[in-house]
Amino acid sequence: MIDITTADGTFSAYLATPPSGKGPAIVLLQEIFGVNAVMRELADFYAAQGFFALVPDLFWRLQPGIELTDKTQEEWQAAFGYMQRFDTSLGIQDVQATITHARTLPGVTGKVGAVGYCLGGFLAYLTAVRTDVNASVGYYGMNIDKFLGEAANLKKPLMLHDAGKDEFNPPEKQKLVADFFADNPLVTIHRYPEMGHAFARPGGAHYDDANAILANGRTITFFKQHLG
Repeated sequence: MIDITTADGTFSAYLATPPSGKGPAIVLLQEIFGVNAVMRELADFYAAQGFFALVPDLFWRLQPGIELTDKTQEEWQAAFGYMQRFDTSLGIQDVQATITHARTLPGVTGKVGAVGYCLGGFLAYLTAVRTDVNASVGYYGMNIDKFLGEAANLKKPLMLHDAGKDEFNPPEKQKLVADFFADNPLVTIHRYPEMGHAFARPGGAHYDDANAILANGRTITFFKQHLG
């Protein structure tokens, strides 16, 4: 764990380092469960692929160090409560602070990407249009359709992974986003028709190994292309 200092205070981030000790960096944007074992496992995965991987504690303004799972109803209720209280604009400021910090880490080659899941998938889009990130990837992000007015600020590549049977982000909303970006060369959208929300969450109820491997492979290729 490392500390990142902002004008509003200091928050923690989990850092995974690539075996070579050098490479681009990726900021991982959490689900609604905080910086838990799943997010740390994903960071370790990206580090093994040659990236520095940082997972900032984006709920620190509500309560630092939240670690929940998707295994009990009580934890789901707590997670939704944090999500409802989460200030998106302040969260993106913290993402920018993490991106800026990542560029100063010894061994980081300069370029920084962002990848988010669930809540983080939505934040990945906002990161793409509100920060100086070099490339962004969002997995099954919700509510992107409500923020398409900010798309004019998109200057760097964006990839989205949509779950065709996402109970939190229905197909009609996915189509709105896909149609909006259909002619934008910066945006790539992959749809997984039979998948439910969080199909790439290791150990989750909807986890699908084949589609998770496919999506993650696309993400790694995307980052190697744009952060290399």
